[in-house]
Amino acid sequence: MTRTHRTTRGTRPTMRKPLPTPEMKPTLSVPEAGTYLGLSKSSSYDAAKRGEIPTIPFGRLLRVPTATLRQMLGIDPVPVTEPGTLGHDPRGE
Repeated sequence: MTRTHRTTRGTRPTMRKPLPTPEMKPTLSVPEAGTYLGLSKSSSYDAAKRGEIPTIPFGRLLRVPTATLRQMLGIDPVPVTEPGTLGHDPRGE
């Protein structure tokens, strides 16, 4: 994906790396995940603190599951759970 970065000398395109698959990189750092959402480093950590970016804590370290981020962005479909499996709501909601 090509983005445009505005500078004092005009506009220059910047390339963003494609979001890796969970098999390639199971987790991302919070700032790395934020770049795919168009967020700065501090905005990424703020969003993670609010629960808007899902994280897995490892002590003081926070990691973002790649699979979940890809689903949030609509890159990969959200898996459908079968009745009687984890994540099934018996009320149908």
